[in-house]
Amino acid sequence: MTVLVVTGTGTEIGKTVVTAALAAAALAAGRSVAVLKPAQTGLLPGERGDADEVARLAGPVTAAELARFPDPLAPATAARRAGAPPVGPEDVAEAAAKLATEHDLVLVEGAGGLLVRFDDRGNTLAEAARLLDAPLLVVVPAALGALNATALTAEAARARGLELTGTLIGGWPEQPGLAERCNTEDLAEAAGAPLLGAVPWGAGSLSPEAFRAAAPKWLAPELGGRWDAAGFRESWAAG
Repeated sequence: MTVLVVTGTGTEIGKTVVTAALAAAALAAGRSVAVLKPAQTGLLPGERGDADEVARLAGPVTAAELARFPDPLAPATAARRAGAPPVGPEDVAEAAAKLATEHDLVLVEGAGGLLVRFDDRGNTLAEAARLLDAPLLVVVPAALGALNATALTAEAARARGLELTGTLIGGWPEQPGLAERCNTEDLAEAAGAPLLGAVPWGAGSLSPEAFRAAAPKWLAPELGGRWDAAGFRESWAAG
């Protein structure tokens, strides 16, 4: 794949750290990588955004951002409050397609969940993915409640004709409880797509060197890593 759209079941679930892990693994394999953040909200000009954080953790990627709005809100609302033009799906698709002509892999990181509005026409990241004909990777939580949110996101994606590559746990706890351990089995059924990895909680606080060395261990081979779903489940089965 040349373009992969990274979305999630909600906000603050690890999309940026997962994007950084994907970028780090691709760079380690000798691929050139671009990271596109269509709409960055909640930050002022000059502050470090999500694409910048991916570059800090992963290494030499091309970091691109189409728009920035100061209020920490959905992109459509943040743009309206800022009196600025919103980012439309055509803008996202055009920028990602251009980056794809210059890089081996383009990672498009959405804001919040899949159906968060980008503009007042009701367009979302899903429309951009459809225009790009790009698959989705859905970042999910590990805890109780993850299955319903994952199933809803997967259903919404398929209703729009989008390909779901799989899911990835964005914050695996150091001491998982019963719900987290069971979800390693049940997330694939909820999504109708495989679980393709688990990033440890707090991975974003690692040094860039440690992050880059560990990233392939968190991702399945389909994503350029060496994470093994069966082995991961077995390692927690006795808990």
